[in-house]
Amino acid sequence: MTITRRDLLAATAIGLVGCASPSAPTGDASAELASALDQIATNMLRASPETCTTLGVDEARAGGRFIDKLDDGSREGKRQALGVQRDGLAALRRIDRAALSAQDVVSYDVVTTAFENNLAVGAFEVGSGAAYPYTVCQMNGAYWRTPDFLESQHAVTNRDEAEAYLARLAQFETVVDQETVLVGADAAHGVVLPDFVLDATIAQVRNFSAAAPAQSGLVTSFARRLGEVADLSAADKANFAQRAEAICRDKVWPAYGRQIAALEATRPRSTHEAGIWRVPRGEEMYAAALRLHTTTTLTPDEIHEMGRDLVASIGSEMDAILRAEGLTRGSVPERLQVIAQRPDQHYSNDAAGREQLLADLNQMVREMTARMPEVFGTLTQTPLEIRGIPAHIEATQPGGYYQGGTLDGSRPGAYYINLANVGQRTKYGLPSLTYHEGVPGHHWQVSIQQEARGLPFIRSALLGFNAFQEGWGLYAEQLTDEMGVYQNNRLGRLGYMQGTIFRALRLVVDTGMHAKRWSREQAMELATQTIGNPATNEVHRYVVWPGQACSYMVGRQAIVRLREDARRAMGARFDIRGFHDTLLTNGATPLTVTEQLVRDWSARV
Repeated sequence: MTITRRDLLAATAIGLVGCASPSAPTGDASAELASALDQIATNMLRASPETCTTLGVDEARAGGRFIDKLDDGSREGKRQALGVQRDGLAALRRIDRAALSAQDVVSYDVVTTAFENNLAVGAFEVGSGAAYPYTVCQMNGAYWRTPDFLESQHAVTNRDEAEAYLARLAQFETVVDQETVLVGADAAHGVVLPDFVLDATIAQVRNFSAAAPAQSGLVTSFARRLGEVADLSAADKANFAQRAEAICRDKVWPAYGRQIAALEATRPRSTHEAGIWRVPRGEEMYAAALRLHTTTTLTPDEIHEMGRDLVASIGSEMDAILRAEGLTRGSVPERLQVIAQRPDQHYSNDAAGREQLLADLNQMVREMTARMPEVFGTLTQTPLEIRGIPAHIEATQPGGYYQGGTLDGSRPGAYYINLANVGQRTKYGLPSLTYHEGVPGHHWQVSIQQEARGLPFIRSALLGFNAFQEGWGLYAEQLTDEMGVYQNNRLGRLGYMQGTIFRALRLVVDTGMHAKRWSREQAMELATQTIGNPATNEVHRYVVWPGQACSYMVGRQAIVRLREDARRAMGARFDIRGFHDTLLTNGATPLTVTEQLVRDWSARV
């Protein structure tokens, strides 16, 4: 059954980006914009040394040395970081938009929209704002984010980088304590984790400090990388490792203990209610979060109904596939369980199974990469590595996620797959996940954005829009289906449809919990009725990241609608490669800007 995508987004308030007025563009305005964007980017980098490391920029671009510093986790630090955007927005508003070229208008609108949405979310001074209201939870917090950063992002190839690692490790105590202070401050303002998430969070923080410091990844990963540094003596390497162990023992582990105590202290205020509506100004927070994540003015009710319509139509497609497999009795979720229990759809739950899973994913990426010239004119050269999610956090993490590579190419993009229990992973669900996270999904989109010529640095490296990026990931799944990858793999297409209905379900569940005051159990029950399992970790993720789950399907629907509008308008002139290049070479954009870019392209070609 074909989904009528225009109808599904008919209620959207996405408008067209206003074109520059008839007055001729001036070089002065363009130069002023370029200077302002460059200065804003430098200020943003200065406020986040961790971002500098993640991107792989040099000290000249970063505005100073950064490899021995962590981000400030205090409330004042968050205010200062947000202040960079507030000051930047004020500077941009002093520029005459009407005097800018069409290309510069795009940059102006992209950056001002990002800052306006971020400031609206940041106006709620709890957590990291309305969209991420919990400072420490199972999905957020320096307690796991910093170890992951130090182990996967901070390079250790020489003495200076080793000393910088220890400097950052010593600061880790301070950042954990800063966030511990915020846990108490947020609780005083009525923002406390629901009891079921609080339990999971405390357990995860405890897990980080359960092992002896010498066995911690903070020490073992450091020691392993020290072993590859040629200009350090064996004694130097041993000394560095011993210092790391001492910092963990004397500073970091006690900070973990203080954070656990602070989280435990919030338990009397914790309730079982899941939605953000329950906190002061919760409804306003959710509205701001939805605007940030979707870059639309769609209401919770409109998003909820969009999700219900999609669930119904996708469910019909899944029913047809299951019938073709000879499964005609029972509900769609019940029949999915029959497929999921087939032994040939599972890996062995051991090292050999994990190795085979990774080999299969790499083969999928190789085969899809070879086909990219069919649908893209612009190709990326950035390699992709597939890795397991670190074992100490995999229990509460999603099935997979993507982490972009550095701008200088020193670190490739990485697709992290959850290997917690590969015996429970269904083989038929892996292709669509891999296309979403890897090629032609997030890795393809992010890498082309980073490599794009002519984009201001702030757009190529620093700004993101969930509706575009997650919408692209979901669109990439649809694109591969349209390319025929499942032509001889009916179960693979079933896995793709199962993932798609799950993203549609997110629209219903997210708005249900945060706007319609559903309980966690209601959300899990609907998940069971729709996909055959309660999706517990996913539901818990939606609880702590209000609105984020809505970005995927809202974004995909917008991209597909724009594609079909362009196809109708252009007729024989339409080229799918040109459409894709228009989207990706302009980097992530708010959907308002995306729409205007496509309209301009379809009129120009």
